[in-house]
Amino acid sequence: MEVLEKKSLLKLDGVQKYFPIKGGFLKRVQGHVKAVEDVSLDVYEGESIGIVGESGCGKSTLGRTILGLEDITNGKVLYKDSEIQSLSGSKWKELTKEMQMIFQDPYASLNPRQRIGNALEEVFVMHTNLSSSERRQKVYDLLKEVGLKEEHYDRYPHEFSGGQRQRIGIARAIALNPSVIICDEAVSALDVSVQAQVLKLLKNLQEKYGLTYLFISHDLGVVRYFCDRVVVMYLGNTVELASSRDLYSNPLHPYTRALLSSIPRPKVGARKDRIRLTGEIPNPANPPSGCPFHTRCPLATDICKQAKPEWREIEKDHFVACHHVEQEVVN
Repeated sequence: MEVLEKKSLLKLDGVQKYFPIKGGFLKRVQGHVKAVEDVSLDVYEGESIGIVGESGCGKSTLGRTILGLEDITNGKVLYKDSEIQSLSGSKWKELTKEMQMIFQDPYASLNPRQRIGNALEEVFVMHTNLSSSERRQKVYDLLKEVGLKEEHYDRYPHEFSGGQRQRIGIARAIALNPSVIICDEAVSALDVSVQAQVLKLLKNLQEKYGLTYLFISHDLGVVRYFCDRVVVMYLGNTVELASSRDLYSNPLHPYTRALLSSIPRPKVGARKDRIRLTGEIPNPANPPSGCPFHTRCPLATDICKQAKPEWREIEKDHFVACHHVEQEVVN
């Protein structure tokens, strides 16, 4: 049986995003916050890839940079081999149909004075030539697709629950039949039972339309259930990438091990050794030399302080940036 080669839909090549720090009377640039540092990644068609890490590690900034909501400082983002940053005018407008985002706070992303039906219709006003009646029918279809009703068309955002508002956000994201959807903490603000319903909806939509998800989250349990592959970020850098199964069963980077040890075990009586990291998270405006994790790493040696580790494939499709990863594999 012939094995089909994976098709890269979205490619990140050395992506960097720096925010200027301005000060003084003339507000001159005095430094930069290095939110995303040299991220390279292939996102394959039809997959769900998770991006995890502590708050402030750069995962949300990376998502916004991919989508063009933040200007890229250096590197390239390619969609179907076309560099996103080089597109303009009609080509950029076409790209916005292909890539959409589901935000963490659905209420903040909706106009409180605008009816939901009108908010969803705006998408078709901007990108299609549909008549008013056709747009309205499209919105009815979208509402039904995400588990809402036609009668919700004339309601305002405050009349919905958090889960219903997130369904509206999903409806807006899928309105133009995109290929890639970036989910930025899309279920973190929801109750656990509602999270499960929304995740099931996202899975069903993926199967129906062949969607590709970039799933940004700090909830490692949700990522394990939802994602095919997982990227671990620390201080703007990618430190590990593997399939969900391999990452959770055999984490190789010491930071990944510490993250996974924090997942609570629901089984009564189960014990788990928690890896507690010491030291403060470095300032992204003044990151440490060498490995960005060496100031908190229990395995750090002199080489970690001096040289940044190479991004290497240690096992098949399992990538790690660590000087001592072979030691971890042996152990």
